[in-house]
Amino acid sequence: MKTTLAQFNETTATEAFSLQNHKLLKVRLDAVTVQARLGSMVAYQGEVGFEHAGTGGMGRLLKRAATGEGASFMKVTGTGEVFLADEAQDVHLAYLEGDRLTVNGRNILAFDAGIDWDIERVQGAAGVMGAGLFNVELHGTGWVAILSDGPPVLLDVASAPTFADAQAAIAWSGSVKTSMKTDFKMKNLIGRGSGETLQMAFSGTGWVLVQPSEGRVGSHSSGGGGLGGLLNG
Repeated sequence: MKTTLAQFNETTATEAFSLQNHKLLKVRLDAVTVQARLGSMVAYQGEVGFEHAGTGGMGRLLKRAATGEGASFMKVTGTGEVFLADEAQDVHLAYLEGDRLTVNGRNILAFDAGIDWDIERVQGAAGVMGAGLFNVELHGTGWVAILSDGPPVLLDVASAPTFADAQAAIAWSGSVKTSMKTDFKMKNLIGRGSGETLQMAFSGTGWVLVQPSEGRVGSHSSGGGGLGGLLNG
């Protein structure tokens, strides 16, 4: 039988995290234990176990309850390979080397279990209500897989004043500082505003990753190919 299915053969990459394609993540469990978005497993080979990862402490549990931020994770262990995805969103890889990365909770697919995380308020957002103003800060060493709803743009924060919608800005590097920018004018009170009265401002050195969407309406997620060297830098 002749087919064109060979183009979908499993990748032979040997890294702990690798992209099977731009919507599907492959994780080699003999090289790493991971925390992954609950329900994101689509296939596995070998002896693989799944268990609820919990929040890692009462403090994070209370933060998640109060803010609605942070996905539910499962711990994936064993020997073999597991394939992860979420609603066919794009998957991107970043490798942390003892540094920090801030990600919108609904945009985290998986990360090395050795990476610590916490829920943090966006700098400058005190007293402001709205989605995207609490995010997950990851720090340590290891891989992080980030989801985006469509192909994103990676903006160099140092090159020019940089602003983004709070739900479209899905991740930024640890050296980037944030604040909130408002554009509240009288015309907003009479129904002729742009609808973009609140934006996140980014400054410092580093990058911000912005997806071409404010999130999927009705998505079950509480919420990558890869950007490779750009994100690893």
